[in-house]
Amino acid sequence: MPLPDNAMIVTAQPEASEAGARVLMRGGNAVDAAMAAALVQGVVDPQMCGIAGFGAMQIYDPKGAHTCIDFHGRTPLSATPDMWEDLLEGEARDGFGFVLKGNINDIGYRAITTPGSVMAYHEAVQDFGSWDWADICAPAVQQAEQGFFVRPHVHHWWTHGADMGRADVAERIGFSKTGRAAYFRDDGSLKKIGDHVANPDLARTLSLIARDGAEAFYFGEIAERIDADMAANGGLLRRADLEAYATMRADPLRCAYRGFDIATNNPPGGGIMLVEMLNILENFDLAGMGHNTTDYIRTVAEAMKAATADKDAHVGDPAFVDIPDHLTAKDYAAGIAARIGGGEKMMVTRLGQPEPKDTTHVAVVDQNGMCVTMTHSLGMPSGVITDGLGFMYNGCMAVFDPRPGRAGSIAPGKARFSSICPTIAFKGGTPRIVLGAPGGTQIAMGVLQALLNVMDFDMDMTNAVSAPRFSATSNAIDITNRIPGYLTDPLVVQGYEVIRSALTFGIGAVHGIRIDDGILSGGADPGHDGVPLGVRV
Repeated sequence: MPLPDNAMIVTAQPEASEAGARVLMRGGNAVDAAMAAALVQGVVDPQMCGIAGFGAMQIYDPKGAHTCIDFHGRTPLSATPDMWEDLLEGEARDGFGFVLKGNINDIGYRAITTPGSVMAYHEAVQDFGSWDWADICAPAVQQAEQGFFVRPHVHHWWTHGADMGRADVAERIGFSKTGRAAYFRDDGSLKKIGDHVANPDLARTLSLIARDGAEAFYFGEIAERIDADMAANGGLLRRADLEAYATMRADPLRCAYRGFDIATNNPPGGGIMLVEMLNILENFDLAGMGHNTTDYIRTVAEAMKAATADKDAHVGDPAFVDIPDHLTAKDYAAGIAARIGGGEKMMVTRLGQPEPKDTTHVAVVDQNGMCVTMTHSLGMPSGVITDGLGFMYNGCMAVFDPRPGRAGSIAPGKARFSSICPTIAFKGGTPRIVLGAPGGTQIAMGVLQALLNVMDFDMDMTNAVSAPRFSATSNAIDITNRIPGYLTDPLVVQGYEVIRSALTFGIGAVHGIRIDDGILSGGADPGHDGVPLGVRV
């Protein structure tokens, strides 16, 4: 009988999972595999992530290292708190971004924050990897030289990715000359599933990065070309922003939940919301309620609303905002739980208008027990591709609040809030769950439910990431279409607005690995195109 797999990778793209699995098969560690996969993700899912994006990763090495590397997009140094105050038209209903006149914060050169992805990938390999950087970049360079074929989820985003008030996706991906050449057919229509996408400029850019590392992007030839393009087209980003950029490292944010030790990321990431929700829900017998029953949905939704309201009021870049300690305190959560248990409804205030879900994830466990979980993104991509460079820039300025004096307001060099929360759950000092998700504001809600599915309902990872999900990041409860109406009708009677999605899957797209006595099981959210791949090293 063959021995079980002792290493595993899960991503939202088969090409990325294969690249990481090949690294593991050749003896690379979890960081090597994760970064190789991440670079490939930026080639085959070029609006979900890329080298001009942002994110957060958590790295655990049983030999001693355990850290989070945050690489959020930062406002360019020329940005000012009031520069868009008079352009405000609305806010996404679930709190992910603001709609301004002309979509100036959403599409085009002024939508771009200083990217952090290349620096984070490179630092992770330098400090925790075992392979040479050039070898880790090689699969992405090769993939970019070959191009890729449009997969179902890529095409779905191209045709259904726009949200109320935001720039149309076709306008976004056709904003630049490179985008029009790469993503559209000769007749001007968007490419279809199975069509080939070629972007040789990206292959050349990745080859430069493979040779010179992050230096090329932040100080070298690529930085020069970025600066010239931004200056010529009214962008806020400049070479000074690239040269000033630095990642942030910290010990993970932690909480205890029913015998598990949860480790997640710090603000301005979404881990603080995850911790608050778990602290609240620990006060309820969720297993006794039953999975996705009416009581369960109401209780979990109210915890989501409480954490969302606290995030909106208090959470931002900790270098600019004092974040109250009580948000992660057990007694504070117990007070909220008592109010929920008494029937009170939490309130989330919105200006009015759903949100982009343009992010991806990679989770890896290697043969030595090293774990990496990383979520990285372009936000809602800006559409901008500098001629000759091949990569699309993030559009993260859309998330900053154009109203001065708030936790999420614009300030020079400030990191944007993101719901991303790459998370590892330990039990008895050993990793048991390694997971994360794309999905905008819904990331923390998807990760929460997948964790509960394992910790409270003992689901395997495939079922944990596949079970129907719901969310409450406003006063409404959003549900996916596999939750039956007879479970949500009583909520309507109780006065809740229940909004049913036509989608079979949604509310984040969770990807993860469960570890039981050394046995690995992986789950890739079936709403995306991903796959878990286990190998024996």
